[in-house]
Amino acid sequence: MNHAQLTALGRTLRVLGEHGEKLTADTPDDVLHEVRDDLTRALGQLDDATTGQKPTTRCKEHPYGPVEKSAPDLCLLCETRRRKARRSEISGDYGGPRPASPEAPVLSRYGTREDRPQPQQRWIPEMWNGQVWQLCGTPRHDRREADLYLAAQRRRPDAAMAYRLVHEFTDYEVVRVWGTPVRVDPEPMGGL
Repeated sequence: MNHAQLTALGRTLRVLGEHGEKLTADTPDDVLHEVRDDLTRALGQLDDATTGQKPTTRCKEHPYGPVEKSAPDLCLLCETRRRKARRSEISGDYGGPRPASPEAPVLSRYGTREDRPQPQQRWIPEMWNGQVWQLCGTPRHDRREADLYLAAQRRRPDAAMAYRLVHEFTDYEVVRVWGTPVRVDPEPMGGL
């Protein structure tokens, strides 16, 4: 919808709102015909402004994607990603196996991690919008999945003029530590 269409539609809807405030039980027929004409004009403007088909999901990333009735946004692709994240979180696949240490870990409400976390690798799909490269999908951890996503984007009727795949690799390094980490053994229960 361009700016002129948006302005005209807003004006028509405001006129309809004014009609709605003035309606009473004894409103004459000529006013009702005027309301019907304004409604017809608003529907015509909506028909002119809407192009393409109605989105099948409420997902901003996949508006025409496959539907999953149980998903909050009706998007099967995003729901599959959420399920995979929940499964890996439950099975412990997300962070990889923890090394068995002879000392018991210190419990924390935020959890603990190794001194040197695993490096993270992501494949970021981007599209050229005419001025800058912008993100056009969720970063993927698998290159093949990112390539398939970009291939699907190029086949769309509203495809951008260019796409690229950016490889992001982050290796964590401890830069600075404030204080001195000292291991404190818990006191035995009941002893004073």
